[in-house]
Amino acid sequence: MATPYIVHCDGAEGACRIINVGSGPASREVSPCILTIFGATGDLTRRKLLPALYDLAAQDMLPPQFAIVGYGRRPKDENELRSELESGVREFARLPFDEATWKDLAARIFYQPGAYDEAGSFAALEERLKKIDGEQGTIGNRMYYIATPPGEFAPIIENLGSLEHAENAWHRVVVEKPFGRDLRSAHELNGLLGKYFDETEVFRIDHYLGKETVQNILALRFANAIWEPLWSANHIDHVQIVVAESVGVGRRGGYYETSGALRDMVENHMLQLLTLVAMEAPVALDANAIRDEKVKVLRAVRKLTGEAVLENSVRGQYSGYQSEADVAPDSRVETFVALKLFVDNWRWAGVPFYLRHGKSLPQRATEIIIRWKDAPCVLFNDDGCNLKSNMLTMRIQPNESFGLRQNAKVPGSGMEIRDVSMSFDYSETFGAEPPEAYERLLHDALLGDGTLFTRRDETEVAWDIAGGILDAWKTAPEPFEYEPNSWGPKEAEEFIARDERRWHEPQKDAE
Repeated sequence: MATPYIVHCDGAEGACRIINVGSGPASREVSPCILTIFGATGDLTRRKLLPALYDLAAQDMLPPQFAIVGYGRRPKDENELRSELESGVREFARLPFDEATWKDLAARIFYQPGAYDEAGSFAALEERLKKIDGEQGTIGNRMYYIATPPGEFAPIIENLGSLEHAENAWHRVVVEKPFGRDLRSAHELNGLLGKYFDETEVFRIDHYLGKETVQNILALRFANAIWEPLWSANHIDHVQIVVAESVGVGRRGGYYETSGALRDMVENHMLQLLTLVAMEAPVALDANAIRDEKVKVLRAVRKLTGEAVLENSVRGQYSGYQSEADVAPDSRVETFVALKLFVDNWRWAGVPFYLRHGKSLPQRATEIIIRWKDAPCVLFNDDGCNLKSNMLTMRIQPNESFGLRQNAKVPGSGMEIRDVSMSFDYSETFGAEPPEAYERLLHDALLGDGTLFTRRDETEVAWDIAGGILDAWKTAPEPFEYEPNSWGPKEAEEFIARDERRWHEPQKDAE
């Protein structure tokens, strides 16, 4: 992966600490630079970006020659912005608040008001950046983070293309999701980025890829010889990926009406998880080698169109969604989706991948479940076969962990078999909470490491998969209704029961 670690344990005490050892000969130190955040007064900046930058600063992972320029449309002075961001850091940062660390970082936060679609505003921004270069010693290196609603992406990118950049300095752009809303718009956005930036300078962010357990999928698969002989259609019955959210749409009704569950979560996050489970071993642990294998998986996913969509999907809408703020009273937008996909390649032929995501479900949890085929019951069938399928559960959030279910004999004179679990919990094993996703992803983008970001062809192939489903849903019946705090419509249970399988329910203690 992009940042290897050594786990050092102190003998009999058993205390462990994680040591960042870099990535071989390549430097893992961030160069002097200015990070410009478009949408600096928004919720994402306050809740995620600045807390992550504070955590990096607290760990001495930012250079002394580093500045943050917030760009936004609201008139605001720098002290006002710093105060707002401080409250976000105090509330959302992973590490304890340290006054000295914050004061040092806050002194390097600046604000530049301006419009997103006016060349004059960007000319003023360019002059401000040059001035800060001289004051902070940031030598002309630039990273632009577009943390705005998607309607602002195009004008910002166009205006960034007009800015001058110092010779021998680097410039990069980070683009938040949603990256387009269909294949055509994603292709157009990619074309616009390609007009002004090289692909190595573009970082399409998917925060799920920054989660430690997601990165650990590659280590689990390719650093352990026991899994490879079992990781195929020869032994695996099916795979489930569940992303459950306990909340409804809340204040995001206006956005959700243009998105829905498939666009919001499945097309990006869940397909990314699928690629990591299904990919072949890359030739190297570098950005393009890993992303090459992920694209191969996406290209092998069987495209669903027409009647095949209705046979292999269920969509639902929780009761009360149409009464949420900024939601149409006759909305047909789905808040729940269940899919059955197939990866038509040699390794996975015939193995179904079940994807399930919804709002207003009983708990918040993201898990990947690998379920192996049943063991023969010929030795244990005196009282009926009570063997459970072996199952590997990779919990992405919350409480990142792995768990392996297997069968074992209960102590006693009889041959009673019961399923038991072997588990690994990140914080218990390593004695530390994993870094927040944005913390890792921001650091990698500042380093120019694209391993955990999606490449242009990844985004377009993913939209090609989602496009056939969305087209078929336009003329499909209305979404099935389900009650909040349930696991979705009963039709989703019937959907998987047709295959003589059932949905995995995340552990109750996931929170």
